[in-house]
Amino acid sequence: MTARVAHNPGRVEWSGENPGIYLKQDPSQDHYDTLALFFRVVLSPYGRGHAALVLGAPDEARGWPDVTNLIMTDNQRMMRWIVDGWVTKMPTFIGKPGLAAMTWLDCDSIEKRPGDLKTRYSETLRGSGAKLEMIWEDMGPPLPVEVTRENSATKEHEMYSVFLEAKRARVVLNGAPLRGQVADRQFFGRTMSTAFLAFSETWVTPKGES
Repeated sequence: MTARVAHNPGRVEWSGENPGIYLKQDPSQDHYDTLALFFRVVLSPYGRGHAALVLGAPDEARGWPDVTNLIMTDNQRMMRWIVDGWVTKMPTFIGKPGLAAMTWLDCDSIEKRPGDLKTRYSETLRGSGAKLEMIWEDMGPPLPVEVTRENSATKEHEMYSVFLEAKRARVVLNGAPLRGQVADRQFFGRTMSTAFLAFSETWVTPKGES
């Protein structure tokens, strides 16, 4: 049995919070109608920052306001690096026309309402004439996660995080809920909700990799 070591010799790329909400109008369908990720980055080569990435029309190569494909952020340089290096490689987002076509908006304020982390958690972003709300409800217990490079979303990094499933979630843009509802998926070798909180998320490039 290989002994676990306290110090990971790899390079930390970024760390923070990265909860998500993936919604389907029909839980039995293969595709998602709404994809949304929130970022609260506390460490990266490009500083700290926040963002909410929303694809309300993932398969359409158009941006806001024609369709609800947009990203709101207070650190565009950091988020362009994360989108290019991580989001475009995540299986749920790979090849989505809406990701390349989404409109980039500046974010003026971020409001977090954590509640008790059991019944309700929300993030609200405002800026560029838009108000975006991401809301998670009815959370399960914390699940510690360690993902090797071979099993990670990017296939290039190790990832460590604490996940909490949400049985219900919604994304609301300027008062209008986006399409879909929470479904189930296979994730980390188990059936999990497509809405989740992800805290203390850290991405590491293994030692010896570029």
